[in-house]
Amino acid sequence: MLSYPTIDPVAVTLGPLQVHWYGLMYLVGFAGAWLLGRYRGKSIGWSGEQIDDLIFYAAMGVVVGGRIGYVLFYNFPAFIADPIILFKIWQGGMSFHGGLLGVLMAMYLFGRKYRHGFFTVTDFIAPLVPIGLGAGRIGNFINGELWGKPTDSPFGMLVPGLSGLPRHPSQLYEAVLEGVVLFLILWFYSAKPKPMMAVSGLFLLAYGAFRFLVEFVRLPDAHLGYLAFDWLTMGQILTIPMLLLGLYLIVKANQKRVVR
Repeated sequence: MLSYPTIDPVAVTLGPLQVHWYGLMYLVGFAGAWLLGRYRGKSIGWSGEQIDDLIFYAAMGVVVGGRIGYVLFYNFPAFIADPIILFKIWQGGMSFHGGLLGVLMAMYLFGRKYRHGFFTVTDFIAPLVPIGLGAGRIGNFINGELWGKPTDSPFGMLVPGLSGLPRHPSQLYEAVLEGVVLFLILWFYSAKPKPMMAVSGLFLLAYGAFRFLVEFVRLPDAHLGYLAFDWLTMGQILTIPMLLLGLYLIVKANQKRVVR
């Protein structure tokens, strides 16, 4: 059995300014995506300026979409009661699925600017995304949030203030699956030319599968609980369209065999 190593969520304090680990994890994700984007961009003739713009567009999509998605998907009644809650970012709350929609919109706008096809852009950026996903889950772990269910597994972790029962460190499960494993799958799969849409489809399918599975041991949001069958969570409901769309794109890509 493991014990949670309580970590101060504030990494650095400079006078009145506090730099939080969670914010630094976002920085790690964007910086890592930028470096790998620069590396990958050379092989397809994308300039450094295009990669810089790509990461900027993606960052805006993550932040704006993530916040809007959280409020609409996970806190809609509070939004109806007080729409200003959308702008109260200091209260926390970001949604992966909202961030994904925000990034897709940003990639559409980026593609229009540089005259790249939508799936050309999404196939390119898909292998870069797991860096931010893994880093973000590490940020959740440092913040001591999004814990899993009680367990007697050897991976169970004792967390101060949580009933004294060991819990699944679901943030670390997701960091490994959505970060490390997903990155390796997409990076090596996309190393050689693939039919257009195939890489995007594999991202949706693999992430969706990992997220759906981890939700079985991750506690749902307290104010939502389980939505059906005493196990179905909002995260799983939002992930089902990803699984279906990912499978559709992979099948469609291999039917057309249009290599990017």
